[in-house]
Amino acid sequence: MARIIRSSDPTAVNAVERVLAIDPALRKTGWAVVECEKGQLKALAWGVIHNKPNLLPSGCLVAIREGLLEVQSFKTAIVLGTARGACLIAAAEHGLPIYEYAPREIKQAAVGRGAAQKDQVAFMIRAQLRLRETPSPDAADALAAAITHFQNSAAARATERETRRV
Repeated sequence: MARIIRSSDPTAVNAVERVLAIDPALRKTGWAVVECEKGQLKALAWGVIHNKPNLLPSGCLVAIREGLLEVQSFKTAIVLGTARGACLIAAAEHGLPIYEYAPREIKQAAVGRGAAQKDQVAFMIRAQLRLRETPSPDAADALAAAITHFQNSAAARATERETRRV
């Protein structure tokens, strides 16, 4: 499951919406910052927060929180599972709205089918965002979550509802 934290008001005229998307896990948390301006998506940054196998789960949570705070200083963060708590705290500290999407829905948005493999998602994300390199699978999942959010945000604005907000 991936979560989205939105850092701007998409209802403003000529708004640029920027989101931090996170594919959380204790050992490899994928993250992506994606911007949407006038319907055009642009991947600004993405990566993976790696935690060593010998690091205790509590240490992983702290490392995830610190990693997400370093990703963007413009008040963003997000999550799942036990990693969810660290990410939610980072977002809550800044009062950011959080949205949640199921893995099948993210794969559907990225690839066109909900049972897509990680390498298929990464390949399609590279093509959709016109990236020079294929992102790692965890970062690609986060980028796909951001795309899913932008697609759902447009639909929600059209019907004037935000049913995914946590």
